[in-house]
Amino acid sequence: MKKITIVIPNYNGLKFLPPCLKALSCQTFQEFDILVVDNGSEDGSVEWLKENQVPSLFLPGNLGFSGAVNMGIRAAKTPYVILLNNDTEAMPSYVENLFRAIEASPRIFSVSPKMLKMGCEGQIDDAGDMYSLMGWAYQRGVGQEAGRYNRPCHIFSACAGGAIYRRGLFEEIGYFDEAHFAYLEDIDVGYRAKIAGYYNRYCPKAVVYHVGSGTSGSKYNAFKVRLTARNNVYLNYKNMPWPQLLINALPIGAGMVGKYLFFKKIGFEKEYLSGIWEGIRTAKTTKKVVYKPENLSNYLAIQWELIYGTMLYIYEFSRRQIIKKLKNQRQP
Repeated sequence: MKKITIVIPNYNGLKFLPPCLKALSCQTFQEFDILVVDNGSEDGSVEWLKENQVPSLFLPGNLGFSGAVNMGIRAAKTPYVILLNNDTEAMPSYVENLFRAIEASPRIFSVSPKMLKMGCEGQIDDAGDMYSLMGWAYQRGVGQEAGRYNRPCHIFSACAGGAIYRRGLFEEIGYFDEAHFAYLEDIDVGYRAKIAGYYNRYCPKAVVYHVGSGTSGSKYNAFKVRLTARNNVYLNYKNMPWPQLLINALPIGAGMVGKYLFFKKIGFEKEYLSGIWEGIRTAKTTKKVVYKPENLSNYLAIQWELIYGTMLYIYEFSRRQIIKKLKNQRQP
C-alpha cells in the first residue's frame, strides 16, 4: 500500500500540469499516488488529463480550492495526503523529506515545505504560515533570502499549496471549510488542529518552486480581496471562544483599519469593506468550534502564538523596510 496521495487541485491550469507532474516523476521517494481534482476547467485540462491517463476526479463546476481538495482527501486511501498547487515544481527529495518530517510524531498534523519563488530561486515564497493578534495571516519569510530559513520549526499552520497532512485527523477536526471557497482555508484547518492539541511544522529540506497566483492571475484583485476579508471574519469567529474574541477585539479592529487603509491606497477599499460586511452578516452560517474545557491549555498556547506572530511580523516588516531604504541609498 502506498504511503501518500498527492492531491493536485486544478482550474484552467493546463500550462502548469506537465512540468508539475514531470517533477513528481523524478522524486527519490515514489511510495505515492497522484490524484488531480479538476474544478470544471475549460482550457483543455480535462482532455489532456484523460489523454495522458492521469488519475483524476472531474468535478462538474468550480467548487473552489476547499471543495476540490476535500474531494481528493476523501478519495485517498493512504495515511497521508500532500496538497500541491498545480503551479509548482518539486525538487527530487521534496516528498521524501515531507514524509520523514511528519512521521516524527503522531501529534504532527501537517508539515509545510520551503516554497521558493519560481524565477527568483533565492527568495522565499513561503516558509510556513503565521497568524497574528491583528487577524493578519502572512507567509513567513516571503521575499527574503532562502538561506535564512534552513531550520525546522513550529509554525502556526502549513501552506496548503505544498504541505503534507495526516489524513485520518481530518475526521477528528473537520475538513477544509468549503464556506471559505478559497483563501485562509489552510490557516483555519491548522488553527482547528492546534485547538485539538496537534501542531504544524516547517521542513526546510522539502523544497518546491512556486509560480504564485497561477489560478487567480494576480496578487491582488477584487475577487481575492473580498474573499480574504470575508474569510478573515470567519476564521476569528469560528476558532476563538467569546472570551478570547473580546480580549483580542481591539487588535483585530486595529488590524481591520490597517488593512482598509492599505487597500484604499491600491484601490480595493470597496471590495475589502464588502468582504468584511459579508463575513459579519454570514458568520453564523459557518460551524463554530465548540469550546471544551480540556482544551484550555491549547487555547492559551494559541494566544501566545498570536502574540509571537505579531512580534515576528513587526520584525520582518521592519527588516524589509530597512533593507529597502539601504538599497535606495546606494542607487546613484
